[in-house]
Amino acid sequence: MKSVYDIRQLLKKYGTFIYTGDRIGDLDLMEMEINELYEMKFIAIWDYQMAKLILKSEKNRLSTGKGENNS
Repeated sequence: MKSVYDIRQLLKKYGTFIYTGDRIGDLDLMEMEINELYEMKFIAIWDYQMAKLILKSEKNRLSTGKGENNS
């Protein structure tokens, strides 16, 4: 697992499709779903940790403004 896309694909395997139009909101919902999947023992700790790291990194990137078009 290397990207938010990979997390979306993992969630799709469990019937979860997240798109609200709000990128940060989507990331928050994805994190909640990942937490639930891990608590229910559907995903391994490695996938859980990688997903959390990727989501945190993406939220940080968005909140600092990197990658956004600031024109």
